[in-house]
Amino acid sequence: MARNTRIVVVGGGYVGMYTALRLQKKLRRGEAEITVIDPQPHMTYQPFLPEAAAGSIEPRHVVVPLRRVLRKCHHLTGRVTAINHAAREVTAELSAGHVTTVGYDVLVVAPGSVARTLPVPGLAEQGIAFKTVGEAIFLRNHVLSRLDAAATTIDPALRRRLLTFMVVGGGYAGVEALAELQDMAVYATRYYENIAPQDMRWVLVEAAGRIMPEVSHDLGLYTVERLLEAGIEVFLDTRVKSMVGGHVVLDDATEFDADTIVWTAGVKPNPMLDHTDLPRDERGRVICGADLQVQGMPEVFCAGDCASVPDLTKDDPEARTAPSAQHAVRQAKTLADNIVRHLRNKPLTPYKHANAGSVASLGLYKGVAMIYGIKMRGVIAWFLHRTYHVSRMPTWNRRIRIVFDWTGALFLGREVVSLGQINEPRADFDRVVGAGRRPADPAQPSTPARTG
Repeated sequence: MARNTRIVVVGGGYVGMYTALRLQKKLRRGEAEITVIDPQPHMTYQPFLPEAAAGSIEPRHVVVPLRRVLRKCHHLTGRVTAINHAAREVTAELSAGHVTTVGYDVLVVAPGSVARTLPVPGLAEQGIAFKTVGEAIFLRNHVLSRLDAAATTIDPALRRRLLTFMVVGGGYAGVEALAELQDMAVYATRYYENIAPQDMRWVLVEAAGRIMPEVSHDLGLYTVERLLEAGIEVFLDTRVKSMVGGHVVLDDATEFDADTIVWTAGVKPNPMLDHTDLPRDERGRVICGADLQVQGMPEVFCAGDCASVPDLTKDDPEARTAPSAQHAVRQAKTLADNIVRHLRNKPLTPYKHANAGSVASLGLYKGVAMIYGIKMRGVIAWFLHRTYHVSRMPTWNRRIRIVFDWTGALFLGREVVSLGQINEPRADFDRVVGAGRRPADPAQPSTPARTG
């Protein structure tokens, strides 16, 4: 390969950031130049989003500034809209508003995934996704503002609606978000003289017959029991038929009004891949070999949620690695090493990693874990959850800040203040200057972030 090979990394998430980080350490000076393109200037460590939403961690501490950790890379803050491998070009719409094309010799495709949506009436208007730090902040402010609004109304129907919270999707994201937010809201009720924990209604809806399929059946059952003990209603083998105007209709004929609907019903590959000439499978994922090279394209590498990677730990030749942070981080290491080998004309190594286990938090001091087949629950599993994820958090800077956040919350308690004004920062000023914009009525349903 010629000197100053152009390496373009599409996406600054787990795969993109860790790949670029390892490449800047392993490549020789002048061997290649690396450009990272992502809509955000940071990487979000998604396993900590539930704790950020619940106030256990400062939201800024669950994101890693790309420019700070990737100092030997070029950065373009923008959204990739197309990839033309035949021309070796990436098209991106930059944050300044203009469109540019970036040429490459080696390409890393890692745009990740987006929320998987279904044709449920009312979802686009009522659903709140849970994949970004912005959504976590919005959800925290939204839940606390519902308590504020409920405390000031004498309308019983409106009060029930305001204090009803529903999460759709019983995977890790849904269960952890539900457990952490419910824990936070219960803690917050001590400061409301007319709201008790039993006044709130928390609902989990899952289309499958069990929750958290990543853990064993008995740990999944244990999780359901803990949720029920906390007063959370769990609907299994149930689908949402409609949520128009916040009126929820389930397929078992259950109906209720909810002002908070969190949508965590799975993910799908980034739709940007529809505008590429990369080979894809029936689920829309980019087809890769075990060496993480894209099929038929030796200059293109792919990993993470958007990649269909053979799972060499299983006997089934059709098995593919699951879209998880655990695989993404480890695939990034193999991917970066294989790019270096590719540049130096050395044989590539296959990615092979057996799932070491799973950990999940169910609120403060509660959790489930299965590590190398050993099942744990309660405070031990909760501690393992925190220990594992803080060890995976990039940079010591962020790890130390997160530990300080936990320590402060342990001795000083949770912060339970809503900063809902950040959702409409100009509302008060517009009212003062008479611009015609009015701040949202806190007693009325807010307009949540749209999903997918």
